[in-house]
Amino acid sequence: MVKLICFDCDGTLSAVEGVDELARMAGPQAFAQVEEMTSAAMNGELRLEQVFARRLEIIRPTRDALAAVGRLYVETVEPSAQAAIATLVARGWTPVVVSAGYRLSIRPLADLLGIARVEAVDVYFEQDGSFRGYDAAFPATRSGGKAEVLRRLRGELRPERVVMVGDGVSDLEAKPAADLFVGFGRYAVRERVVREAGAFIRSLAELPQLLPG
Repeated sequence: MVKLICFDCDGTLSAVEGVDELARMAGPQAFAQVEEMTSAAMNGELRLEQVFARRLEIIRPTRDALAAVGRLYVETVEPSAQAAIATLVARGWTPVVVSAGYRLSIRPLADLLGIARVEAVDVYFEQDGSFRGYDAAFPATRSGGKAEVLRRLRGELRPERVVMVGDGVSDLEAKPAADLFVGFGRYAVRERVVREAGAFIRSLAELPQLLPG
């Protein structure tokens, strides 16, 4: 039987928030606007759908910019992620990335970590690599969407157990669809996540201890 261990990407598998790094590339004004919106959404002060499209319209990221963020994810990988995931895979767990980030950026990090499946947002480009749009139908672009992704994975793979690991309120919203939600706090500690998580860790090295078999 399949056992799924689902990871958020930004602030969990990697130290950075990819959308903030894209905004940084777009200039100081864009960065200030986007960082404020990202923080508010991650803390649960704004619903994700209130900021998701707006951030992309401000940034209008190019294909090259998304590739640059992909390299940054790899450079800032959570220090114990590779070893922790390898241990869990050896115990029969199947890792999946479940993210409101962008698939093109996340794929290199997932490859580094040996994660085949990435549930994330597709971004579309014009022929010259400029921004054209994104998959607005992907569930994680809105509040509660990660729970929807987990339910879809349950229906498809029929796992005996589903665990979700993440640092933000959008991750915590997946708790009803998981058997265990593990809050993560290496890079940011959010009080609601600490309070409502089934378990809380500050390093992915702690994860195999929570999931012995």
